[in-house]
Amino acid sequence: MAESPPHVLLVSFPSQGHINPALQLAKRLVHAAVQVTFATTLSAHKHVSKPQNTLPGLSFVGFSDGYDKAFSLGVNLDIYMSVFKHHGMKNLKQVILNINNDKELRPITRVFYCNLIPWVALVARELHIPSTLLWNQAAAVLDIYYYSFHGYEDFIRDNIVNEDSFSLRLPGLPQLSSHDLPPYFLPSHVHEFALPTWRAHFEILDEETTKPIVLVNTFDALETEALKSIENYTLIGVGPLIPSAFLDGKDPSDNSLRGDLFKSSESKNYTDWLNLKSLSSVIYVSFGSLSVLDKPQMEEVARALISTGRPFLWVNRENQKGEGKQEEELSCRGELEKQGMIVPWCFQVEVLSHPSIGCFVTHCGWNSTFESLASGVPVVAFPQWTDQMPNAKMVEDVWKTGVRVMKNEAEGLVEADEIERCLELVMGSNERGEKMRRNAKKWKDLAREASMEGGSSDKNLKTFVHEVLRG
Repeated sequence: MAESPPHVLLVSFPSQGHINPALQLAKRLVHAAVQVTFATTLSAHKHVSKPQNTLPGLSFVGFSDGYDKAFSLGVNLDIYMSVFKHHGMKNLKQVILNINNDKELRPITRVFYCNLIPWVALVARELHIPSTLLWNQAAAVLDIYYYSFHGYEDFIRDNIVNEDSFSLRLPGLPQLSSHDLPPYFLPSHVHEFALPTWRAHFEILDEETTKPIVLVNTFDALETEALKSIENYTLIGVGPLIPSAFLDGKDPSDNSLRGDLFKSSESKNYTDWLNLKSLSSVIYVSFGSLSVLDKPQMEEVARALISTGRPFLWVNRENQKGEGKQEEELSCRGELEKQGMIVPWCFQVEVLSHPSIGCFVTHCGWNSTFESLASGVPVVAFPQWTDQMPNAKMVEDVWKTGVRVMKNEAEGLVEADEIERCLELVMGSNERGEKMRRNAKKWKDLAREASMEGGSSDKNLKTFVHEVLRG
């Protein structure tokens, strides 16, 4: 009799940046003969494409976070995180009990959970089920948080305010300055939940009775040293966790397996527009699914785009700011629309894979950063918060696929001239721009190599399934 496949529960934080890579991991586990139940909050669950009919072995379930009517990250994050934990622990526990008490279903044998929800591991522990963290940021960022809570916290806290002289060297990482660290370490940061949440992740891992294994959305060649930096953990690269259709082209249906929480019916046909543009000529601009720049900064971006004279595709969610309140429109919108295309949403991996794209102006969230690497598109790094600062550091100084904008000191604003300078550096005919484009092509090839059958990430995940899930 054939061995029954293990049944795992994969729990994602309810934002697009977490759901998308988690869904890709779910698919790859299913292809490795693992039954997966994908869980997220009810509000996010209803927006997730659910291809049960085309992918047997993958099912979906929602649970309440206390905000069931709408996706609620636009509300105060500190309040949301507290309410989410309170409701989530109770309701997720009931989800697991319901599955395990259903005689027609295989019981859950392991729980996977993403960043920002360390309490999921506590629920699993209470039910005597082993758990595994899917770290959906860079391995370098995991290292920064780990060492900040294991010996470097006092140094960072006491010295980070001295921006001109602050310098930090952590094992496996390049030298870091204060503006290369997540802003949660700065005294001025406003999110009280942040550092306690990250600390909780490591406290839970440190309490494991065996050496913790963390699956990381990266690949061996990209972060060789960062993946080996922490002796007490085993970090396993399983990325890029993006649709395989954009890595090997073998599964064009795979691009339906994603969570489009912000998809808008107002989206224009940007693909037809891109098809009319010449090779590597278009600037793609997107600041992610959560970040919304303030009006003065948006005006500077707009002025820079107009000054370049280059075509652009700009994902601008300005009318979604503040729970649906319409913001004042850009002063030069008419001029912008003569030169480029502005849409409220796009399927980003599809856009980045289009041959007309020559540059990506990005907030440097990990999904966007990783998708640019896997697509071979150089970037103008425009970090805002969380992990985006260290990602921008790696892009500019380690992987050398882009350049980071600099704010003016007086207003904390990135001026149009600076944005235009960076755009021309990346897209123009100059030695540094050509080197960035060569490096982008190199990482694109290595990302595809890692994902292919027999590649490092493919082998890493199959070994994990064989030794951990079936061991």
